[in-house]
Amino acid sequence: MKIAITGATGFVGCRLVQVLNEDGHEIVVLTRRPERAQTLFPQVAFPKVTTVVYEPTQNGPWQAAVDGCDGVVNLAGAPIAERWTPDYKQEILESREQGTQRIVEAIAKASHKPAVLINSSAIGYYGTSETATFDEDSAPGNDFLASVCQRWEAAAQPAAELGCRVVILRTGIVLGNGGALERMIPPFQLFAGGPIGTGRQWFSWIHRDDLVSLIVRALDDSSMNGAYNATAPSPVRMQEMCQTLGQVMGRPSWLPVPEFVLELLLGDAAQVVLEGQQVCPKRVSATDFEYEYPNITSALRQVVS
Repeated sequence: MKIAITGATGFVGCRLVQVLNEDGHEIVVLTRRPERAQTLFPQVAFPKVTTVVYEPTQNGPWQAAVDGCDGVVNLAGAPIAERWTPDYKQEILESREQGTQRIVEAIAKASHKPAVLINSSAIGYYGTSETATFDEDSAPGNDFLASVCQRWEAAAQPAAELGCRVVILRTGIVLGNGGALERMIPPFQLFAGGPIGTGRQWFSWIHRDDLVSLIVRALDDSSMNGAYNATAPSPVRMQEMCQTLGQVMGRPSWLPVPEFVLELLLGDAAQVVLEGQQVCPKRVSATDFEYEYPNITSALRQVVS
């Protein structure tokens, strides 16, 4: 296939490009940072990767690159794990909503339209809770992230009217060599790791390799349509996650990280870690998709190794 990818130089996108390249697909990387893309995907190792410079929230010549593609994977969006000033909250929203709108407009302009649009979303769609369990049929939440996710997903829906199969992946916290764990491992290495906040909050996660496999599956499987929770089938409480991380690292996990420390570092963004939600991948589980890392121990052991 020929596949256009936004967010290809990010934590998930980089691994996706590697896997698709190994499978022999032609890849169009839409990026604001061509130098980084060319460093990550050198021509000698990635001969079928083409880099196209784009501005996610603006129309431009880059949109012509979507013409002739069999699929589009839209992973772009401003990082969540930053301090949420009013201006940055606007950037979080616009990078997702307007970025998706520009992708859909590119599809509309294409003579040869892609058959599928895979659009990223997040489990923040459901809001947060220590007691509720959420699946794809659950109602959306009413906080900032829930609002962002609803508008993000809505921006992708017009592609269905253009004949595209639209797959929305509501992604949990992605575990791998980098990403969220990159900030959590150093305290454990210093024998100072432990539960974050109360430890009672839910931690709904997915290993990066499983997320990439799910994206590849969605590209191939014409029966996949609509929203899917891209999470592992076994969410855990934060305390269990931190205990398991300590065990696989051979480090203690007894020194809690107070909520105010995280709030000082991340401001409002701390709610993603401090509150959480228990999310089940009901629609993914109804398929024959097989997780390589279905439980937190196997996932963390692979990352730490």
